[in-house]
Amino acid sequence: MKITRKAIDEISYAVIGAAIEIHKDIGPGLLESVYHKCMIHELSLRGLKFSSELQVPVCYKGVEVSANLRCDFFVEDQLVVELKATDQIHPIYEAQLLTYMKLLEAPKGVIINFNVTNIFREGQKTYVNPIYAALD
Repeated sequence: MKITRKAIDEISYAVIGAAIEIHKDIGPGLLESVYHKCMIHELSLRGLKFSSELQVPVCYKGVEVSANLRCDFFVEDQLVVELKATDQIHPIYEAQLLTYMKLLEAPKGVIINFNVTNIFREGQKTYVNPIYAALD
């Protein structure tokens, strides 16, 4: 299957839609782990292929380094998803997502923060890898 920008955009749209559905149903103020479990269920209902708590490999000068990095979700082997339940998206969360995208060679990533009033307006932020621009 050829990966296109349109396909990746549809995946990110479905993931954000899943988060909105969860947020509408249970609202803000819970632990990230609760939203994570709900997201597993919601992504499954939507028929998306994903890995949860995927161990992110780190290679340094040809040697794999044991770093124990885990991204919350890697959806359809294209989209890195990090969940948060915090007062704001801090720059370190953005750096973490961008690094996971680089290490996994993912064209797109999204941070979803459930501790907001409205996920669509203030609770999600999307990032693109330069490899995304090269897609048709």
